Amino acid sequence: MQHCSASLATHSHTFSKRMRALIMADGARSDHPAVQEQLDRLSLLSPGRDVLGLERISVVMERLGNPHLKLPPVFHVAGTNGKGSTCAFLRAAIEAEGLKAHVYSSPHLVRFNERIRLSGSLIEDEYLAQLLACVLDESADINPSFFEATTAAAILAFSETAADACIMEVGLGGRLDATNIVQHPAATGIAALGIDHEAFLLSPEAGTPVDPLTRIAWEKAGIAKRGAPLLSQKYNADMTAAISDYAEVTGAQYLPRGEAWDAAIYEGELHYRDEQGKLTLPLPALPGAHQADNAALALAMLRHQDVIQISEAAFRAAMGWAKWPARLQKLSPGPLRDILSPDSETWLDGGHNVNAGEALAAHFKDYPDQSIHIIIGMLANKDPAAIIKPLESKIASITVVPVDDHEAHSAADFPSINQEISSAPDVTAALKMVAAHRPQTVLIAGSLYLAGSVLGANGQLPD
Repeated sequence: MQHCSASLATHSHTFSKRMRALIMADGARSDHPAVQEQLDRLSLLSPGRDVLGLERISVVMERLGNPHLKLPPVFHVAGTNGKGSTCAFLRAAIEAEGLKAHVYSSPHLVRFNERIRLSGSLIEDEYLAQLLACVLDESADINPSFFEATTAAAILAFSETAADACIMEVGLGGRLDATNIVQHPAATGIAALGIDHEAFLLSPEAGTPVDPLTRIAWEKAGIAKRGAPLLSQKYNADMTAAISDYAEVTGAQYLPRGEAWDAAIYEGELHYRDEQGKLTLPLPALPGAHQADNAALALAMLRHQDVIQISEAAFRAAMGWAKWPARLQKLSPGPLRDILSPDSETWLDGGHNVNAGEALAAHFKDYPDQSIHIIIGMLANKDPAAIIKPLESKIASITVVPVDDHEAHSAADFPSINQEISSAPDVTAALKMVAAHRPQTVLIAGSLYLAGSVLGANGQLPD
Protein backbone atom coordinates (compact mmCIF):
# COMPACT_ATOMS: atom_id res chain seq x y z
CA MET A 1 0.00 0.00 0.00
CA GLN A 2 2.65 2.44 -1.07
CA HIS A 3 0.03 5.08 -1.89
CA CYS A 4 -1.04 5.39 1.75
CA SER A 5 1.14 7.97 3.45
CA ALA A 6 0.45 7.13 7.08
CA SER A 7 0.37 3.97 9.16
CA LEU A 8 -2.67 2.64 10.92
CA ALA A 9 -1.35 3.74 14.29
CA THR A 10 -1.08 7.37 13.18
CA HIS A 11 -4.84 7.63 12.93
CA SER A 12 -5.90 6.41 16.35
CA HIS A 13 -9.11 8.08 17.49
CA THR A 14 -11.04 8.02 20.73
CA PHE A 15 -14.77 7.69 20.22
CA SER A 16 -17.43 8.25 22.85
CA LYS A 17 -19.78 5.40 23.65
CA ARG A 18 -22.43 7.26 21.69
CA MET A 19 -20.25 7.30 18.58
CA ARG A 20 -19.37 3.63 19.09
CA ALA A 21 -23.10 2.92 19.01
CA LEU A 22 -23.51 4.48 15.56
CA ILE A 23 -24.51 1.81 13.09
CA MET A 24 -24.11 2.34 9.36
CA ALA A 25 -26.79 1.39 6.87
CA ASP A 26 -25.24 -2.07 6.54
CA GLY A 27 -24.98 -2.68 10.28
CA ALA A 28 -21.20 -2.99 9.99
CA ARG A 29 -19.45 -4.08 13.17
CA SER A 30 -16.31 -5.98 14.05
CA ASP A 31 -14.99 -7.69 17.17
CA HIS A 32 -11.49 -6.58 16.21
CA PRO A 33 -10.67 -3.15 17.72
CA ALA A 34 -8.55 -1.95 14.80
CA VAL A 35 -11.23 -2.87 12.24
CA GLN A 36 -13.99 -1.35 14.37
CA GLU A 37 -11.95 1.85 14.65
CA GLN A 38 -11.96 2.20 10.88
CA LEU A 39 -15.67 1.35 10.67
CA ASP A 40 -16.29 4.10 13.21
CA ARG A 41 -14.33 6.53 11.04
CA LEU A 42 -16.34 5.45 8.03
CA SER A 43 -19.64 5.94 9.86
CA LEU A 44 -18.71 9.58 10.45
CA LEU A 45 -17.34 10.30 6.98
CA SER A 46 -19.97 8.65 4.79
CA PRO A 47 -23.11 10.45 3.61
CA GLY A 48 -26.34 9.48 5.33
CA ARG A 49 -27.38 7.43 2.31
CA ASP A 50 -25.42 6.16 -0.63
CA VAL A 51 -25.47 8.33 -3.73
CA LEU A 52 -24.95 6.19 -6.79
CA GLY A 53 -22.32 7.14 -9.36
CA LEU A 54 -18.74 6.41 -10.36
CA GLU A 55 -17.27 9.86 -9.78
CA ARG A 56 -16.02 9.35 -6.23
CA ILE A 57 -14.82 5.77 -6.68
CA SER A 58 -12.87 6.90 -9.76
CA VAL A 59 -11.04 9.52 -7.70
CA VAL A 60 -10.36 7.02 -4.91
CA MET A 61 -8.91 4.53 -7.40
CA GLU A 62 -6.62 7.18 -8.87
CA ARG A 63 -5.33 8.15 -5.42
CA LEU A 64 -4.66 4.50 -4.61
CA GLY A 65 -2.64 3.99 -7.79
CA ASN A 66 -5.47 2.57 -9.94
CA PRO A 67 -5.58 -0.92 -8.39
CA HIS A 68 -8.69 -1.71 -10.46
CA LEU A 69 -6.38 -1.95 -13.49
CA LYS A 70 -4.21 -4.60 -11.79
CA LEU A 71 -6.76 -7.30 -10.97
CA PRO A 72 -6.85 -10.98 -11.91
CA PRO A 73 -9.53 -11.87 -14.50
CA VAL A 74 -12.82 -10.47 -13.17
CA PHE A 75 -16.25 -12.15 -13.23
CA HIS A 76 -18.80 -9.43 -12.50
CA VAL A 77 -22.36 -10.39 -11.48
CA ALA A 78 -25.50 -8.23 -11.15
CA GLY A 79 -29.13 -9.14 -10.46
CA THR A 80 -32.05 -8.66 -8.08
CA ASN A 81 -32.02 -12.22 -6.76
CA GLY A 82 -29.45 -14.95 -7.19
CA LYS A 83 -26.34 -12.91 -7.86
CA GLY A 84 -24.71 -14.01 -4.60
CA SER A 85 -25.48 -17.67 -5.29
CA THR A 86 -24.15 -17.27 -8.84
CA CYS A 87 -20.91 -15.93 -7.35
CA ALA A 88 -20.82 -18.92 -5.00
CA PHE A 89 -21.07 -21.33 -7.95
CA LEU A 90 -18.39 -19.40 -9.84
CA ARG A 91 -16.08 -19.68 -6.86
CA ALA A 92 -16.85 -23.38 -6.36
CA ALA A 93 -16.09 -24.23 -10.00
CA ILE A 94 -12.88 -22.20 -10.08
CA GLU A 95 -11.63 -23.74 -6.84
CA ALA A 96 -12.67 -27.23 -7.92
CA GLU A 97 -10.32 -26.73 -10.87
CA GLY A 98 -7.51 -26.14 -8.36
CA LEU A 99 -7.36 -22.38 -8.99
CA LYS A 100 -7.47 -19.48 -6.52
CA ALA A 101 -10.28 -16.92 -6.49
CA HIS A 102 -10.86 -13.59 -4.77
CA VAL A 103 -14.51 -12.81 -3.92
CA TYR A 104 -16.19 -9.51 -3.06
CA SER A 105 -19.81 -9.81 -1.88
CA SER A 106 -22.31 -7.93 0.26
CA PRO A 107 -23.79 -7.61 2.72
CA HIS A 108 -21.99 -9.60 5.38
CA LEU A 109 -24.04 -11.71 7.77
CA VAL A 110 -22.02 -11.90 10.99
CA ARG A 111 -18.50 -10.58 10.41
CA PHE A 112 -17.49 -7.73 8.15
CA ASN A 113 -14.62 -9.89 6.84
CA GLU A 114 -17.14 -12.02 4.92
CA ARG A 115 -17.24 -9.33 2.26
CA ILE A 116 -13.65 -9.87 1.15
CA ARG A 117 -12.24 -13.32 0.42
CA LEU A 118 -8.59 -13.49 -0.65
CA SER A 119 -7.47 -16.60 -2.56
CA GLY A 120 -10.05 -18.71 -0.78
CA SER A 121 -9.83 -17.33 2.77
CA LEU A 122 -11.64 -14.52 4.56
CA ILE A 123 -9.46 -11.44 4.87
CA GLU A 124 -7.46 -11.18 8.11
CA ASP A 125 -8.44 -8.45 10.58
CA GLU A 126 -5.10 -6.62 10.68
CA TYR A 127 -4.86 -6.40 6.90
CA LEU A 128 -8.51 -5.32 6.65
CA ALA A 129 -7.93 -2.55 9.19
CA GLN A 130 -4.89 -1.33 7.25
CA LEU A 131 -6.81 -1.33 3.97
CA LEU A 132 -9.75 0.62 5.38
CA ALA A 133 -7.39 3.12 7.02
CA CYS A 134 -5.54 3.53 3.73
CA VAL A 135 -8.74 4.17 1.76
CA LEU A 136 -10.12 6.62 4.31
CA ASP A 137 -6.83 8.49 4.64
CA GLU A 138 -6.69 8.98 0.88
CA SER A 139 -10.36 9.88 0.36
CA ALA A 140 -11.67 11.65 3.46
CA ASP A 141 -12.04 14.96 1.62
CA ILE A 142 -14.35 13.47 -1.04
CA ASN A 143 -16.66 11.79 1.51
CA PRO A 144 -17.04 8.32 -0.03
CA SER A 145 -20.07 6.23 0.78
CA PHE A 146 -19.79 3.13 2.94
CA PHE A 147 -19.99 0.84 -0.10
CA GLU A 148 -17.52 2.88 -2.14
CA ALA A 149 -14.92 2.77 0.61
CA THR A 150 -15.31 -0.96 1.22
CA THR A 151 -15.24 -1.66 -2.53
CA ALA A 152 -12.01 0.33 -2.79
CA ALA A 153 -10.52 -1.66 0.09
CA ALA A 154 -11.47 -4.93 -1.58
CA ILE A 155 -10.04 -3.90 -4.94
CA LEU A 156 -6.81 -2.77 -3.29
CA ALA A 157 -6.51 -6.13 -1.53
CA PHE A 158 -7.24 -8.02 -4.75
CA SER A 159 -4.54 -6.08 -6.59
CA GLU A 160 -1.95 -6.91 -3.92
CA THR A 161 -2.73 -10.62 -3.54
CA ALA A 162 -2.09 -13.27 -6.19
CA ALA A 163 -5.06 -15.23 -7.55
CA ASP A 164 -6.29 -16.76 -10.79
CA ALA A 165 -9.67 -15.02 -10.83
CA CYS A 166 -11.67 -12.31 -9.11
CA ILE A 167 -15.43 -12.59 -8.52
CA MET A 168 -17.28 -9.35 -7.81
CA GLU A 169 -20.94 -9.06 -6.82
CA VAL A 170 -22.70 -5.81 -7.65
CA GLY A 171 -23.98 -4.02 -4.56
CA LEU A 172 -26.96 -2.14 -6.00
CA GLY A 173 -28.05 -1.85 -9.62
CA GLY A 174 -25.06 -2.09 -11.90
CA ARG A 175 -24.58 0.94 -14.12
CA LEU A 176 -23.72 3.30 -11.25
CA ASP A 177 -22.55 0.76 -8.68
CA ALA A 178 -19.03 1.23 -7.30
CA THR A 179 -18.00 -2.23 -8.48
CA ASN A 180 -18.58 -1.05 -12.04
CA ILE A 181 -15.22 0.72 -11.89
CA VAL A 182 -13.88 -2.61 -13.23
CA GLN A 183 -13.00 -1.97 -16.87
CA HIS A 184 -11.95 -5.25 -18.51
CA PRO A 185 -13.90 -8.20 -17.03
CA ALA A 186 -13.45 -11.71 -18.37
CA ALA A 187 -17.24 -12.09 -18.31
CA THR A 188 -20.28 -10.37 -16.85
CA GLY A 189 -23.58 -11.92 -15.80
CA ILE A 190 -27.11 -10.84 -14.86
CA ALA A 191 -29.13 -13.11 -12.57
CA ALA A 192 -32.89 -13.08 -11.88
CA LEU A 193 -34.52 -9.65 -12.04
CA GLY A 194 -37.39 -8.07 -10.10
CA ILE A 195 -38.46 -4.83 -8.45
CA ASP A 196 -36.27 -3.81 -5.52
CA HIS A 197 -34.46 -0.68 -4.30
CA GLU A 198 -37.04 1.45 -6.11
CA ALA A 199 -35.83 4.71 -4.57
CA PHE A 200 -32.45 4.25 -6.25
CA LEU A 201 -33.08 2.25 -9.40
CA LEU A 202 -36.41 3.76 -10.48
CA SER A 203 -35.66 7.41 -9.80
CA PRO A 204 -36.62 9.60 -12.78
CA GLU A 205 -33.80 10.11 -15.28
CA ALA A 206 -33.97 11.31 -18.86
CA GLY A 207 -33.32 8.69 -21.51
CA THR A 208 -34.12 5.66 -19.32
CA PRO A 209 -36.92 3.10 -19.89
CA VAL A 210 -40.30 3.98 -18.39
CA ASP A 211 -41.50 0.47 -17.55
CA PRO A 212 -40.12 -0.45 -14.07
CA LEU A 213 -38.87 -3.95 -14.91
CA THR A 214 -37.35 -2.77 -18.17
CA ARG A 215 -35.62 0.04 -16.30
CA ILE A 216 -34.24 -2.48 -13.78
CA ALA A 217 -32.91 -4.62 -16.64
CA TRP A 218 -31.33 -1.57 -18.26
CA GLU A 219 -29.62 -0.56 -15.02
CA LYS A 220 -28.19 -4.07 -14.54
CA ALA A 221 -26.99 -4.09 -18.17
CA GLY A 222 -24.73 -1.21 -17.20
CA ILE A 223 -22.03 -3.72 -16.19
CA ALA A 224 -21.56 -4.62 -19.88
CA LYS A 225 -18.06 -3.86 -21.17
CA ARG A 226 -16.62 -3.66 -24.67
CA GLY A 227 -15.35 -7.01 -25.89
CA ALA A 228 -16.57 -8.95 -22.85
CA PRO A 229 -19.35 -11.56 -22.97
CA LEU A 230 -22.54 -10.58 -21.09
CA LEU A 231 -24.57 -13.63 -20.02
CA SER A 232 -28.08 -13.34 -18.64
CA GLN A 233 -31.12 -15.29 -17.55
CA LYS A 234 -34.30 -15.28 -19.66
CA TYR A 235 -36.58 -12.22 -19.29
CA ASN A 236 -39.57 -10.75 -21.10
CA ALA A 237 -39.09 -9.25 -24.56
CA ASP A 238 -38.82 -5.62 -23.45
CA MET A 239 -36.27 -6.40 -20.74
CA THR A 240 -34.19 -8.51 -23.12
CA ALA A 241 -34.31 -5.77 -25.74
CA ALA A 242 -33.15 -3.16 -23.21
CA ILE A 243 -30.15 -5.29 -22.24
CA SER A 244 -29.37 -6.10 -25.88
CA ASP A 245 -29.47 -2.44 -26.88
CA TYR A 246 -27.19 -1.47 -23.99
CA ALA A 247 -24.74 -4.23 -24.88
CA GLU A 248 -24.72 -3.20 -28.54
CA VAL A 249 -23.92 0.43 -27.72
CA THR A 250 -21.23 -0.69 -25.28
CA GLY A 251 -19.67 -3.19 -27.64
CA ALA A 252 -20.33 -6.20 -25.39
CA GLN A 253 -21.31 -9.61 -26.70
CA TYR A 254 -24.81 -10.32 -25.34
CA LEU A 255 -25.53 -14.02 -24.81
CA PRO A 256 -28.98 -14.49 -23.23
CA ARG A 257 -30.38 -17.72 -21.91
CA GLY A 258 -32.63 -19.45 -24.43
CA GLU A 259 -30.49 -18.34 -27.35
CA ALA A 260 -26.73 -18.72 -26.85
CA TRP A 261 -27.19 -21.19 -23.99
CA ASP A 262 -29.89 -22.88 -21.97
CA ALA A 263 -30.43 -25.28 -19.08
CA ALA A 264 -33.23 -27.37 -17.61
CA ILE A 265 -33.90 -29.83 -14.81
CA TYR A 266 -34.79 -33.27 -16.16
CA GLU A 267 -35.02 -36.56 -14.25
CA GLY A 268 -33.17 -35.20 -11.24
CA GLU A 269 -30.23 -33.72 -13.16
CA LEU A 270 -29.21 -30.35 -14.57
CA HIS A 271 -28.96 -30.45 -18.35
CA TYR A 272 -26.95 -27.57 -19.83
CA ARG A 273 -26.17 -26.84 -23.48
CA ASP A 274 -24.39 -24.23 -25.57
CA GLU A 275 -22.48 -24.17 -28.88
CA GLN A 276 -19.61 -26.07 -27.24
CA GLY A 277 -21.85 -29.00 -26.41
CA LYS A 278 -23.94 -30.42 -23.59
CA LEU A 279 -23.31 -31.12 -19.92
CA THR A 280 -25.33 -33.36 -17.63
CA LEU A 281 -24.61 -32.50 -14.01
CA PRO A 282 -26.02 -33.30 -10.56
CA LEU A 283 -28.44 -30.77 -9.16
CA PRO A 284 -26.95 -28.20 -6.77
CA ALA A 285 -26.74 -29.18 -3.12
CA LEU A 286 -28.03 -25.71 -2.22
CA PRO A 287 -31.76 -26.04 -1.45
CA GLY A 288 -34.30 -24.55 -3.83
CA ALA A 289 -35.04 -25.26 -7.49
CA HIS A 290 -33.96 -21.71 -8.36
CA GLN A 291 -30.37 -22.62 -7.47
CA ALA A 292 -30.17 -24.66 -10.67
CA ASP A 293 -30.75 -21.40 -12.56
CA ASN A 294 -27.97 -19.66 -10.65
CA ALA A 295 -25.60 -22.56 -11.24
CA ALA A 296 -26.44 -22.54 -14.94
CA LEU A 297 -25.61 -18.83 -15.23
CA ALA A 298 -22.25 -19.44 -13.56
CA LEU A 299 -21.59 -22.31 -16.02
CA ALA A 300 -22.47 -20.06 -18.95
CA MET A 301 -20.18 -17.28 -17.74
CA LEU A 302 -17.24 -19.64 -17.37
CA ARG A 303 -17.85 -21.44 -20.67
CA HIS A 304 -18.09 -18.22 -22.71
CA GLN A 305 -14.70 -16.76 -21.74
CA ASP A 306 -11.20 -17.95 -22.60
CA VAL A 307 -9.03 -16.48 -19.84
CA ILE A 308 -9.24 -19.49 -17.50
CA GLN A 309 -10.21 -23.06 -18.34
CA ILE A 310 -12.67 -25.04 -16.23
CA SER A 311 -13.19 -28.78 -16.79
CA GLU A 312 -16.44 -30.73 -16.72
CA ALA A 313 -15.19 -32.47 -13.58
CA ALA A 314 -14.84 -29.11 -11.84
CA PHE A 315 -18.36 -28.08 -12.90
CA ARG A 316 -19.66 -31.37 -11.52
CA ALA A 317 -17.88 -30.85 -8.20
CA ALA A 318 -19.12 -27.26 -7.97
CA MET A 319 -22.73 -28.43 -7.78
CA GLY A 320 -22.00 -29.92 -4.37
CA TRP A 321 -19.32 -27.52 -3.19
CA ALA A 322 -21.14 -24.20 -3.52
CA LYS A 323 -22.29 -22.64 -0.26
CA TRP A 324 -24.34 -19.49 0.27
CA PRO A 325 -25.46 -19.01 3.88
CA ALA A 326 -28.85 -17.65 4.99
CA ARG A 327 -30.51 -18.56 1.71
CA LEU A 328 -32.80 -21.49 2.50
CA GLN A 329 -30.25 -22.74 4.98
CA LYS A 330 -31.09 -25.40 7.54
CA LEU A 331 -29.92 -24.44 11.00
CA SER A 332 -27.50 -26.85 12.64
CA PRO A 333 -27.71 -27.81 16.33
CA GLY A 334 -26.85 -24.78 18.44
CA PRO A 335 -28.20 -22.46 21.15
CA LEU A 336 -31.12 -21.25 19.01
CA ARG A 337 -31.91 -24.40 17.07
CA ASP A 338 -31.90 -26.49 20.26
CA ILE A 339 -34.84 -24.52 21.65
CA LEU A 340 -36.97 -26.67 19.35
CA SER A 341 -37.28 -30.44 19.42
CA PRO A 342 -34.60 -32.37 17.47
CA ASP A 343 -37.13 -33.57 14.88
CA SER A 344 -38.15 -30.02 13.89
CA GLU A 345 -36.91 -28.61 10.58
CA THR A 346 -35.60 -25.09 11.10
CA TRP A 347 -34.94 -23.04 7.97
CA LEU A 348 -33.31 -19.62 7.64
CA ASP A 349 -33.79 -17.34 4.64
CA GLY A 350 -32.79 -13.72 4.12
CA GLY A 351 -35.13 -12.92 1.23
CA HIS A 352 -37.26 -9.78 1.31
CA ASN A 353 -38.93 -9.25 -2.09
CA VAL A 354 -41.52 -10.90 -4.33
CA ASN A 355 -38.95 -13.10 -6.08
CA ALA A 356 -37.74 -14.38 -2.70
CA GLY A 357 -41.32 -15.07 -1.59
CA GLU A 358 -42.00 -17.03 -4.77
CA ALA A 359 -38.80 -19.05 -4.31
CA LEU A 360 -39.86 -19.93 -0.76
CA ALA A 361 -43.32 -20.94 -1.99
CA ALA A 362 -41.76 -23.20 -4.62
CA HIS A 363 -39.49 -24.82 -2.06
CA PHE A 364 -42.32 -25.51 0.41
CA LYS A 365 -45.00 -26.34 -2.19
CA ASP A 366 -45.22 -30.02 -1.15
CA TYR A 367 -45.44 -29.26 2.58
CA PRO A 368 -48.89 -29.70 4.19
CA ASP A 369 -51.11 -26.64 4.49
CA GLN A 370 -50.82 -24.71 7.76
CA SER A 371 -47.64 -26.58 8.70
CA ILE A 372 -45.00 -23.83 8.69
CA HIS A 373 -44.47 -21.54 11.67
CA ILE A 374 -42.85 -18.32 10.48
CA ILE A 375 -40.64 -16.04 12.58
CA ILE A 376 -40.06 -12.91 10.57
CA GLY A 377 -38.37 -9.52 10.85
CA MET A 378 -38.53 -7.14 7.90
CA LEU A 379 -37.09 -3.69 7.42
CA ALA A 380 -39.58 -0.86 7.27
CA ASN A 381 -38.77 -0.15 3.61
CA LYS A 382 -39.73 -3.69 2.52
CA ASP A 383 -43.19 -5.14 1.88
CA PRO A 384 -44.16 -7.98 4.28
CA ALA A 385 -46.75 -9.23 1.79
CA ALA A 386 -43.92 -10.17 -0.59
CA ILE A 387 -42.99 -13.04 1.72
CA ILE A 388 -46.30 -13.81 3.46
CA LYS A 389 -48.72 -13.93 0.51
CA PRO A 390 -46.91 -16.59 -1.57
CA LEU A 391 -46.74 -18.81 1.54
CA GLU A 392 -50.21 -18.02 2.91
CA SER A 393 -51.74 -21.50 2.58
CA LYS A 394 -48.73 -23.13 4.27
CA ILE A 395 -48.59 -20.85 7.31
CA ALA A 396 -49.54 -22.17 10.74
CA SER A 397 -48.49 -19.03 12.65
CA ILE A 398 -46.56 -15.79 12.23
CA THR A 399 -44.39 -14.27 14.93
CA VAL A 400 -42.96 -10.84 14.13
CA VAL A 401 -39.64 -9.80 15.68
CA PRO A 402 -37.63 -6.57 15.48
CA VAL A 403 -34.39 -6.23 13.50
CA ASP A 404 -31.70 -4.89 15.82
CA ASP A 405 -30.51 -1.33 15.07
CA HIS A 406 -32.90 -0.96 12.11
CA GLU A 407 -36.41 0.33 11.61
CA ALA A 408 -38.62 -2.69 11.09
CA HIS A 409 -42.29 -3.55 10.57
CA SER A 410 -44.48 -4.35 13.54
CA ALA A 411 -47.12 -7.08 13.55
CA ALA A 412 -49.77 -4.48 12.65
CA ASP A 413 -48.05 -3.92 9.30
CA PHE A 414 -48.39 -7.51 8.13
CA PRO A 415 -51.14 -8.56 5.71
CA SER A 416 -54.25 -10.11 7.18
CA ILE A 417 -54.38 -13.89 6.87
CA ASN A 418 -56.43 -16.60 8.56
CA GLN A 419 -53.70 -17.34 11.10
CA GLU A 420 -52.95 -15.26 14.18
CA ILE A 421 -50.03 -12.83 13.96
CA SER A 422 -48.14 -12.27 17.22
CA SER A 423 -44.99 -10.46 18.31
CA ALA A 424 -41.87 -11.35 20.26
CA PRO A 425 -38.98 -9.18 21.47
CA ASP A 426 -36.36 -11.34 19.74
CA VAL A 427 -35.83 -14.63 17.92
CA THR A 428 -35.05 -16.54 21.11
CA ALA A 429 -38.39 -15.55 22.63
CA ALA A 430 -40.17 -16.28 19.36
CA LEU A 431 -38.70 -19.78 19.18
CA LYS A 432 -39.81 -20.48 22.74
CA MET A 433 -43.34 -19.35 21.83
CA VAL A 434 -43.37 -21.51 18.70
CA ALA A 435 -41.90 -24.52 20.53
CA ALA A 436 -45.13 -24.83 22.49
CA HIS A 437 -46.86 -25.88 19.23
CA ARG A 438 -44.40 -28.76 18.71
CA PRO A 439 -43.76 -27.57 15.15
CA GLN A 440 -42.48 -29.82 12.38
CA THR A 441 -41.26 -26.86 10.32
CA VAL A 442 -40.07 -23.40 11.36
CA LEU A 443 -38.96 -20.71 8.89
CA ILE A 444 -37.00 -17.71 10.16
CA ALA A 445 -37.29 -15.17 7.34
CA GLY A 446 -37.00 -11.55 6.28
CA SER A 447 -34.01 -9.28 6.62
CA LEU A 448 -30.46 -10.50 6.02
CA TYR A 449 -29.51 -8.49 9.10
CA LEU A 450 -31.87 -10.70 11.11
CA ALA A 451 -30.45 -13.80 9.41
CA GLY A 452 -26.93 -12.74 10.34
CA SER A 453 -27.88 -12.28 13.99
CA VAL A 454 -29.47 -15.74 13.99
CA LEU A 455 -26.35 -17.39 12.57
CA GLY A 456 -24.19 -15.59 15.12
CA ALA A 457 -26.42 -16.53 18.05
CA ASN A 458 -26.54 -20.16 16.86
CA GLY A 459 -22.76 -20.35 16.52
CA GLN A 460 -22.84 -20.85 12.74
CA LEU A 461 -20.31 -18.30 11.52
CA PRO A 462 -20.03 -18.17 7.71
CA ASP A 463 -16.52 -19.16 6.62
